[in-house]
Amino acid sequence: MTALAAQFEASRPRLMGLAYRMLGSRSDAEDILQDAYLRVLEVPAEKVDNAEAYLMTVVSRLCLDQARSARARREVYVGPWLPEPLVGEERASPETIVALADDLSFALLVTLQTLSPAERAAFLLHDVFDHSFKEVAETLGRSEAACRQLAARARKAITAGRPAKPAEPAAHKALLHSFIEAMVSGDMSRMTALLKADVVTYSDGGGAKLAALRPIFGADKVARFYLGLARKHHERGGTSRWVEQTINGQPGLVVFVDEELDHTLTIAVDDGRISAIYVVRNPAKLTQVMAQVGEA
Repeated sequence: MTALAAQFEASRPRLMGLAYRMLGSRSDAEDILQDAYLRVLEVPAEKVDNAEAYLMTVVSRLCLDQARSARARREVYVGPWLPEPLVGEERASPETIVALADDLSFALLVTLQTLSPAERAAFLLHDVFDHSFKEVAETLGRSEAACRQLAARARKAITAGRPAKPAEPAAHKALLHSFIEAMVSGDMSRMTALLKADVVTYSDGGGAKLAALRPIFGADKVARFYLGLARKHHERGGTSRWVEQTINGQPGLVVFVDEELDHTLTIAVDDGRISAIYVVRNPAKLTQVMAQVGEA
């Protein structure tokens, strides 16, 4: 193994973190890292002054190409697009859970995907991975001033999308439990009391599984949607099993319907109420979930 390849392996978690945040897909991120590693094997270490910066640049540029292609594909994606869930990834101490959750949350990843690939890269490299704007400019092939503008636009969008008062993990989990209890009980007033007035829910079936084709907005509509699903499931005599898991750094659920993995469910919390609900049903995005959770 070359010195540069050894540095790649040492930096793999950091590189994976960048690629996943850029693409919102663990499987795509793994492909990017494999491509980057093969390229690194062909580069003599003596030609690289700063191995860490070089590796981040290689991965960033591959991600930019992939992100532009993915953006075109999502124009014809069936229904809302959500990130591929990361299940059981959180291994941090209690002191770092809140910071990690904010960094990996569906809310952040969904907002990142609304940005242009260049805005996304500028923000992640500078604000998340602590690269100087000089390094960002070299990676993106733009001026430092242009990269500052890209990062500023991204930062503004991300700040606007973040909850004003996010919940601590215990409160977040309690609210998730209350949501499920209200859905199972069929209690409309109890359900709406848990939701912010402007709550939104996204269901990603990718055309392979039945899901709402558009986001659903508003406490009344969201409550009726989930209570209606629960009622129909009960009427047909279906069974459900809810497995608690950390999903993208936050409390979440892996849901089995009639003993088959059906979806993951996570929520965003703002000021003590649910501000967003994210349901991933697309089987292509649940492969890693099944591998980690299985029939638990």
